[in-house]
Amino acid sequence: MSVLRKALATLLTILAVVGAVRLVAPATSPDQEPSGVRLQLAFLRERLERGADSEAQTLFPEGYFFLNALYGLTWVDLGKRGVEPVRAADEAAWALSRMESPAGRAPFDASAIPPYGVFYTGWTNWLRGGLLTLREDAAQRARFDADSQTLAAAFDASPTPFLTAYPGQAWPCDSTVAIASLRLAGTRFAPTVDRWVTRARRLLDPATGLLPHYVDPATGALLDGARGTSQAIIQRFLVDVDPAFAREQYLLFRDGFLDRPLWLGPAIREYPHGVDGEGDVDSGPLIRGISLSTTVVAIGAAQVQGDRSLAGALANFGELAGVPVTTWRTKRYAFGLLPIGDAFLAWSKTAVPWTTPAPPAPEAVIGGGWRVPLLLLLLLIGLLPWLRIGSLRDLPAGLLRRVHRER
Repeated sequence: MSVLRKALATLLTILAVVGAVRLVAPATSPDQEPSGVRLQLAFLRERLERGADSEAQTLFPEGYFFLNALYGLTWVDLGKRGVEPVRAADEAAWALSRMESPAGRAPFDASAIPPYGVFYTGWTNWLRGGLLTLREDAAQRARFDADSQTLAAAFDASPTPFLTAYPGQAWPCDSTVAIASLRLAGTRFAPTVDRWVTRARRLLDPATGLLPHYVDPATGALLDGARGTSQAIIQRFLVDVDPAFAREQYLLFRDGFLDRPLWLGPAIREYPHGVDGEGDVDSGPLIRGISLSTTVVAIGAAQVQGDRSLAGALANFGELAGVPVTTWRTKRYAFGLLPIGDAFLAWSKTAVPWTTPAPPAPEAVIGGGWRVPLLLLLLLIGLLPWLRIGSLRDLPAGLLRRVHRER
């Protein structure tokens, strides 16, 4: 075997071993810091300071806002897990200030009801409420109370439970985030939240039994049925709105969207089983119906539902397929080419309910056996380079001679 071939064989073996470790090492945690999250946040902070949020804005309409929101929310989740709560509050406040900057507000309509639309108001209110669970601040408290009252008034006055994010456009997932922030704001908004749940139950997608993806802003009538990108976010927040309704919806979502393409790792479809469709800016390109972004966000949805086996499986598959690069200071996935993807993954891995204790685990739908085909594939990748090609060519003849002698 030549030196070059030995070097290549060694490299492939190392990569195979690393891949196997990523498949089996815990990638999530119910209460501690998931492995590598603070390294991911260090990478994201560096990129944010160098304008990654402005770059994200060129990819989709809420890119600047969303990248900062996810960064701040991940720190709140870590703070709630007892990881550097003082620093977590500082980082969340820094992210919130960027969300409320002119650049953060730029894509949204100031004349909307609520101001800047339910997407903007809901996510900022949720982050502000989370910040207040880590550190009390009189100014932030006053703003949280005022924005919660504005949101509640908008929901109470609306003919539909789904408010607009942009003029003439309403997505139920945006209203779910906003309603969760009202539940976080306390019992005084309970009538509004409970009324929203009752009204939302009447407007479910009849094909799936789930909250729809896109609706008529005037009536709440379905315009586009349940889709993975919005469902993953809905399931992440609905547990903080109404745990019983959330469990019903989560089980339907899991049954309708969980898949195992080519019998490899678990992943989440953009459209329910039996439905085909095109990808978009939110889902990204679909591979055999699978949305990578939806799969990442679904890790958080599974975690807040106590579905540790599924959350762990999705995260482990991501550790293999996401090609993470770790240094002593940072960790990034897909070579750091899309920081928004790193932000979604960090946010998903740290997910915990904010308004309710973690619910009991649902019946598991995936065991450890899903790893076996991938581990066998990695074993072959690690071993085959060490075998002589000539030996492989002679193997059939050798076997025939041995069988003849034994006869």
